Amino acid sequence: MEGLSDLLPGRAWPLGAQCEGGGVNFAVFSAHAEAVALCLFDERGESEVARVPLRSNGSDVWHAHLRNAGPGLIYGLRAHGPWQPEQGHRFDATKLLLDPYAREIVGTPASGLKARVVDAHYDWGDDSRLHIALADSVLYEAHVKGLTQLHPGVPEALRGSYAGLASDAAIAHLLRLGITAVSLLPVHQHLDERRLAALGLRNYWGYNTIGFFAVEPRYASGAGGLSARDEFRAMVKRLHAAGIEVILDVVFNHTAETDADGPTLSWRGLDNSSYYRSLAGHPGAYDNLTGCGNTLDLRHPRVLQLVLDSLRYWTGEMHVDGFRFDLAPVLGRGDDSFDPQAPFFRAIAQDPLLQGLKFIAEPWDVGPGGYQLGNFPPGWPEWNDRFRDGMRRFWLGGGASRGEFAQRLCASSDIFDRRGRQPEESVNFIVAHDGFTLRDLLCYEHKHNQANGENNRDGHGANHGWNCGVEGPTDDAQVLALRARLQRALLATLLLAQGTPMLCAGDELGHSQGGNNNAYCQDNETSWIDWSRADEPLIEFTARAVALRRQLLPLGRHWVAPHELEWLRNDGHALRADEWSDGSQRVLGALIRAPGKAATALLLLVNAEARDCAFSLPAGPWRALLDTSAPTGTAAWQGGATYPLAAHSLALLAREEAA
Repeated sequence: MEGLSDLLPGRAWPLGAQCEGGGVNFAVFSAHAEAVALCLFDERGESEVARVPLRSNGSDVWHAHLRNAGPGLIYGLRAHGPWQPEQGHRFDATKLLLDPYAREIVGTPASGLKARVVDAHYDWGDDSRLHIALADSVLYEAHVKGLTQLHPGVPEALRGSYAGLASDAAIAHLLRLGITAVSLLPVHQHLDERRLAALGLRNYWGYNTIGFFAVEPRYASGAGGLSARDEFRAMVKRLHAAGIEVILDVVFNHTAETDADGPTLSWRGLDNSSYYRSLAGHPGAYDNLTGCGNTLDLRHPRVLQLVLDSLRYWTGEMHVDGFRFDLAPVLGRGDDSFDPQAPFFRAIAQDPLLQGLKFIAEPWDVGPGGYQLGNFPPGWPEWNDRFRDGMRRFWLGGGASRGEFAQRLCASSDIFDRRGRQPEESVNFIVAHDGFTLRDLLCYEHKHNQANGENNRDGHGANHGWNCGVEGPTDDAQVLALRARLQRALLATLLLAQGTPMLCAGDELGHSQGGNNNAYCQDNETSWIDWSRADEPLIEFTARAVALRRQLLPLGRHWVAPHELEWLRNDGHALRADEWSDGSQRVLGALIRAPGKAATALLLLVNAEARDCAFSLPAGPWRALLDTSAPTGTAAWQGGATYPLAAHSLALLAREEAA
C-alpha cells in the first residue's frame, strides 16, 4: 500500500472517513481514550498492513488525513485506555473496533468488523422527496426481503432484495392498493445474536444494529454490479417515481453489543462510558431501558450528534422521506424520565435538512414511565396501540364499548386532542410486524412460538384475538366465512377511521405465520409472504377501501365538532349517555355531516354482534359505497328506510344528492 508516509494531521470534522483533497480524512470520537490508532488492511480486508496514530490536540475527536488514499480502503480502529469496568471504562487495544460512522462494513465479529471507504457520488437525476401530507398518507409496513422473496412476478435473481422491492411487480401491487409510503423494517446493517446463531436462526427483523450509516448487505441482489448502497438508492429513486415515499424503521435506543457479557465491536471499546447509559451511582452497570442489554445515552452531545448525523445521512445522501423510531421514549429520556422538550426533539426541530420529514414514534420502552402515548411533541405521529387493542376487542368480543370504538375511530381524541395534537398524529393499526398477522388473529387465541427456541415463553400473551371457534387451520366453511368477514371489517375500520392508517404487508392477502406472534428470528417461509396463496378478493377489497378513504376522507383532517357528527342506535335515535359504556351492545351508526372530501353526508354503520340487524336510516335517500359482508365490499342494497346490516360487518353509505 503506497502513501502511508503521507500522513497529515487532518481535521476533527466530519466524523468518519471522508474522501477529500486527494486522500481520506479520518475522525473518531473518544473522550476517555489515551490513544487511538488507525489500522489499515489489504484490499481483501484480511491482513493489517499498517497502523498509524490519530491525533486529538486535546479534544475529544481523534483525527488524521491520509494522502493518496480513496474509496475501497479498508480500515479499523484500536483504542488505548484504562480497563476499569466498575468505572464504566472498557478499553482493550487488542480489540479491532468498527468506526461508528462506517458507510460500508466488511468482515465478521470473529475476524473483526472493518469499514470500507466509499465513493459518496450517486446520480439522483431529478429525484426529490415527495412531501405527501400525513393526512393523505396510507402507510405499508414491510420487510424488504419478506415482501418479495416468494413473489413469482419478481425476477428470481431480484427476489428478497432492494431491487425486488423496486421491481415492476412489487410497485404494481403497492399502486393497486393505493399505498403512499412503505415503512421498512430496519435496513441499517445488523448482527445476529449469539443465541440465535447457536440455534441456526437469524435476526430477521433486524433490531440489532451494528452500523447506523451502513445499508444491510443481506438485502442486496448485486444485480448490475451495484453496491448495496447504490441498489438501495436506486430502489428509493424508483419508488419516488411511482409516487411512493420510503420511511425507515431505525433503532437508536441500543446496539448489537448487548449487555456486559456481549461482544466489544465498536462503541464499547471506543468510549463505553460516553456511549451507554449506566445506572445512577453505578457507572459500571448498564441501564437497560430497552430489554436488549444496553441503552444509548443521548444525553451526551456526541451520542446525540451520532443519531442526528445518521438521520442527515439517510435524508441527504439516501433521499428517504422519514423515520419510525423504535422504543422512542429512550430518545427523550433525561436523568429520570421522558421529556418532550429533550435535546433530541429540539435539535430535530431546528435542523433545516430534516424539516418536512415524517418522524413517527413507537411511544413506549421498557423502562420506568416508559408508556408515553400522546406525549410526544406536536408534529410527531405515534403508533397508537390503544386503537389496535380497542378495535380488536370491539370486533372480536373483548368487551370494548361503543364509547371506546367511537374514541378510537375519531383518532383517539381523548389522548391526542387534549394535548393539542392533530388527528393524523394517531398512527392507527390493527396489526404490525410484532404480533399476530391479521389472518392469525382470527385463527389463533394462543401464540405458537415453539420454533423460536424459547419454549413458547416469548411474544405477547394478550392478543385480543378470536379463533372463531377453532384453533388454527380448518375446513369448516362457516368458520372460514366468519374469519374472512372479520378480516374485512377490521381492515375497513382501519382505513375509514380518522388518523393515519398503517397496513402490515401481507394482511391484505391473508398471510399467516402459523400462529407465531413473535417471528423476529424466522427468516424463512414462516415470515416470507406466500403470494401463491394470495386471497385476490381480499386484495380487491382492501384496494376498494383505500380508494374510498382517499376519495372521501370520511372523518376529515381536523377534530370533528359535535354538530358535525351524530352517533345513532340501530333504531335511528341518538345514543344516550348511559349507552356508551355498555360493552354488551356493539351496534352503532355515525352520521358524518361534514366529511373531509365528500360533497354529501356519509353514514357509517357498524354491527360487531353475532346477529343481523335492520338499521333505521336518517332521512335520505342513501346509497351504499361499501359493505364488508360482501367478499369485495360491493353492496347489493337498492335503497330504503332501513339497511340490512349483517352480523360482524360494517357499511358505508352516502346521501344521494338532490336531482
